[in-house]
Amino acid sequence: MTFIATLILAFGMSMDAFAAALGKGASLNRPNFKEALRTGLIFGVIEMLTPLIGWAIGLAASRYIMAWDHWVAFGLLTVLGGRMMMEGFRQTADEPCEAPQRHGFMVLALTAVATSLDALAVGVGLAFLQVNIVLTALTIGAATTIMATTGVMVGRFIGPVMGKWAEVLGGLVLISIGCTILNQHLNLFG
Repeated sequence: MTFIATLILAFGMSMDAFAAALGKGASLNRPNFKEALRTGLIFGVIEMLTPLIGWAIGLAASRYIMAWDHWVAFGLLTVLGGRMMMEGFRQTADEPCEAPQRHGFMVLALTAVATSLDALAVGVGLAFLQVNIVLTALTIGAATTIMATTGVMVGRFIGPVMGKWAEVLGGLVLISIGCTILNQHLNLFG
């Protein structure tokens, strides 16, 4: 696989991380670059590790992984998105409260895992090709770090405009990503 093909793969795989990070950034109280980079690095490291894990699993388990990865991603994203939406609705119903300065590590890690399960299946697929899996995984991780960091920073400007509804929108984005992953695997809507 050429380096250009690797870059296209890397940035294509990082689009769902960008969308999730956008929602995360919008639900924070004007996140700074340090927080955006923290989020980007969490997403990037996890997105880098998943194709390596998929590569290591290889042919023996590929049919099991590809049979369930979309359901796991859908479930995780739906639960996380639903939780974000409930928090957003709770904030709009209650008296005004300040948006958080940062998301917890576990929330970000679970979101990153859910958006990177496709990279696990890609890693299994890459086992059939003659690719440098380490270089490919590093490229995927770097692209995801860039895209997720950018997503949080763009979300920074969306959040104040949308107010408390930003968290509701962020939850809808996560659920939409989960539904998209499920539809891509099951081809529910043609």
